[in-house]
Amino acid sequence: MAPTGWLDVHCHFNTYQDDSERHTAIQSMRQACFMVPDEWSWNVDDSLAYQDKAGVQMQMLSYLPLTLDKLKAANDYAASVVKKHPSRFGMLCALPTDEPEECLEEIDRVQTELHADGFAVSAVYKDVMLSDSRLEPVWAKLNDMSATVFSHPNAYAPPRDGRPSPLIEVAFETARVAVDMLYRGIFKRYPNIKFVFAHCGGVLPMLAGRLELLGTQPWVPNPEKLTQEDIHSQLSRLWVDCAATAGTGLQPAIKMVGEEHVVYGADCGVPCSTHETMEKNRSAVMGVEKELGIEVGTVGGNGWKLFPSAAERVESGGRNGAA
Repeated sequence: MAPTGWLDVHCHFNTYQDDSERHTAIQSMRQACFMVPDEWSWNVDDSLAYQDKAGVQMQMLSYLPLTLDKLKAANDYAASVVKKHPSRFGMLCALPTDEPEECLEEIDRVQTELHADGFAVSAVYKDVMLSDSRLEPVWAKLNDMSATVFSHPNAYAPPRDGRPSPLIEVAFETARVAVDMLYRGIFKRYPNIKFVFAHCGGVLPMLAGRLELLGTQPWVPNPEKLTQEDIHSQLSRLWVDCAATAGTGLQPAIKMVGEEHVVYGADCGVPCSTHETMEKNRSAVMGVEKELGIEVGTVGGNGWKLFPSAAERVESGGRNGAA
């Protein structure tokens, strides 16, 4: 039986060592038209306070720094948080998808030493898309593990038209990368991977019908010889979270993947989210559930199916550690 509290699969964190490092990061974001307030910060206690306020039992931590050393340090830090709060946090191991060999090594390291609940990747990481053919060995390994892989759009993308990329560009990037993965046969070859795309899959659900209708026409390059049924079945097997998009994005997402493949995401821990915006989005989730006749709380509980070890930690009161 799954835990009764909600599982939030979309919780950011950072590992800034001091105010100087935090200030440097804020200045960098401002240069990208991301007008972050000076007082912005993240810490474990604030995350726990939000969980308690929102009825969230656990958050899955993920953070994808741009250097390998910092990425490994972030994974180590996340594991330490899980060890201290095993029934309140889980860990999605960040993978450096610009370097396939480093990915494979980090998968082995975290599974042996840190016991990750799943994996986090960026749709585009240092200019390398998840559809890049060099990542085939990585997908093969994760497929053998039946892993859950959370895909977040590029957090370091430049601004567009004077506005920060997290506003709307992330939605287009998510769809663009997912469609390329579809046409390159990644979803077909690695069916055991549970891919979770953030923000209701961006604009992908709105384009799913167009892809089915037109995507197999002779004028569309189709090296994998996908059929309309292939496109429908492979898109419907995907998972999405509902972070910051539930009001208008949740119903199309449910139509594409089904209510059982939508999980809750708060988008906690980043300056584009506040307690107010997260609560409005959470209320929208429940509003859509009511409107569609879905039991309220279904989306909040769906994620436990993806992370059985995390569910066991909650059920045991944290006695299982981070295993």
